Amino acid sequence: MPEGPEIRRVADRLGKLLIDAPLCEVWFAYADLAQEAPRLAESRVVAVDSWGKALLITFADDQVLYAHNQLYGVWKVHRREREPDTARVLRARLVTPTHAASLYSASDISLWTRDTLAQQPFLARLGPDLLSHDVSPGEVAERLMLPAFRRRGLGGLLLDQGFYAGIGNYLRSEILFYAGLPPKITAERLSPRRRRRLAEVMLRTVAQAYHEAGVTNRPTWRRRLQRQGLKRARWRHAVFNRAGQPCHACGSEIVKLMVASRRLYRCPHCQPDTPAG
Repeated sequence: MPEGPEIRRVADRLGKLLIDAPLCEVWFAYADLAQEAPRLAESRVVAVDSWGKALLITFADDQVLYAHNQLYGVWKVHRREREPDTARVLRARLVTPTHAASLYSASDISLWTRDTLAQQPFLARLGPDLLSHDVSPGEVAERLMLPAFRRRGLGGLLLDQGFYAGIGNYLRSEILFYAGLPPKITAERLSPRRRRRLAEVMLRTVAQAYHEAGVTNRPTWRRRLQRQGLKRARWRHAVFNRAGQPCHACGSEIVKLMVASRRLYRCPHCQPDTPAG
């Protein structure tokens, strides 16, 4: 499933197409939304945002289209006269004079207003988005110490969308590696300096994944692998999906374990059970 940075990139792509462009047609597969389509087509899109793994399209009349891709949903941008080559089921489409944005196979689509959006059940449970909500390292460090989060192992906490939205499995492994932390350690066991470093790593790693289309490995490490002719899956990450391979930093063998029922990858040397400092 795509994580927050991938959804943010989709939002950017849709925004370039839809914001302030005249709408020729809005179409929905669901009857309750279809009756609103003509009114939306007379409006215009003023913003396309992401919040975690949800995408939000805001119209000039304050209506907000909420869409969550879940496992199989995907947005496709294409020429309006050319149907995408896909076997997926069309759920929604917004059409401009030249192009269309089509949502396939997603089942979680609904219409809200700016005032009622906070009542959307999924969004109501989310924490801030590290990409969309202008979060600072100090705010992350403070949030780590809230009673709801401070005593939880970081390996599970980072997947909790109520903590911060958009962090998924590959980001969790990469964040803990770059922060030099084991998955079982809690925020309250970290020194203020360590918490600040973790906060900075979270923001930096998510931002890199956004800017580099899901790549989180350091440039010097990945260039060495690229020169060997390895495929993207082999050089994309520092530790994620690299069980049995040597750590780029120290050469130790990367191990795979299950944390919160999901696979996590760790360098035992770079992420000791009792980190210094």
